[in-house]
Amino acid sequence: MSQVLDLELISLTKRYGTTIAVDEISYHFRAGTYACLLGPSGCGKSSTLRMIAGHESVSDGSITLGGRDVSHLAPAKRGTAMMFQNYALFPHLSVLDNVAFSLRMQGVDTATRHARAGEMLELVDMTDLADRLPAQLSGGQQQRAALARALITKPDVLLLDEPLSALDPFLRVRMRAELKKLQRELAITFVHVTHGQDEALALADEIVVMNNAKIEQAGQTRSVFDAPKTAFVARFLGSHNVVSMPEGMVAIRSDAFQVKKAEGAKLAGRIINIEYQGTHVALTASLPGEQEVTALLSDKDFFGNPKDVGEAIGLDWEAEAAHALAG
Repeated sequence: MSQVLDLELISLTKRYGTTIAVDEISYHFRAGTYACLLGPSGCGKSSTLRMIAGHESVSDGSITLGGRDVSHLAPAKRGTAMMFQNYALFPHLSVLDNVAFSLRMQGVDTATRHARAGEMLELVDMTDLADRLPAQLSGGQQQRAALARALITKPDVLLLDEPLSALDPFLRVRMRAELKKLQRELAITFVHVTHGQDEALALADEIVVMNNAKIEQAGQTRSVFDAPKTAFVARFLGSHNVVSMPEGMVAIRSDAFQVKKAEGAKLAGRIINIEYQGTHVALTASLPGEQEVTALLSDKDFFGNPKDVGEAIGLDWEAEAAHALAG
């Protein structure tokens, strides 16, 4: 593949009439990283990805790749490739010809483009299915074919628009591992849009959490997860509770709670739900002020001292487990 290049968004903005879909966002993606744009529907993440790809025009700001401004270049001239959510395979073409299609559009001769397509299919373990039509493939196989087609142009950055959303849960987990393995082997930058917190945490070296057309928080995945800066990030990433305390609002991880008697505990409440999750038990309690929190206990801890719905409990945590929130 090409040399590894940095991707940077500089005050990037997208407007549709009077609606601002992306509002002056700036972020520097480290070369060769796996990054996820994460956020709810309508937050601007897909518009951002499509601007990077060149499938949406840039209203203001710029996109640079390796220091070169690519903001207004045609998609094929940018050094990026995009894998679409629905894979967009041509139903009448074989897998081999689907993968080779972009080279055909560039005027590359049949033998050369088929040889290159064969290399890509070998990379995604699809060599034996080269002659099949897309309708003869499973969802996971279609995804691999779409990946091979995106990679044949040797992009500096691969852009993925919710690539796992069409797969069943079991296959989704398996394909996550394959995507991460492929990114490591190719050593190029992957920018992956998702609204799935588990997906982003499993895949990404860096996450960019978007909300209302802006970047709410971004950085190394573990750093963002361990120390969310706002209530939105804490809630959206999951596994955190947002609690109003006398000293202000804090985020506390569900697995950091210690369940004990109500007397003398930092929080006191009443159990409203108990959910067995195999290795863990999720215990949800209501607190004064219409707050709810969830404590995640190991099955050993819970069943060693079981609780019932309606029971009063207290919750404590180590001081370092609580992170102050900006809002």
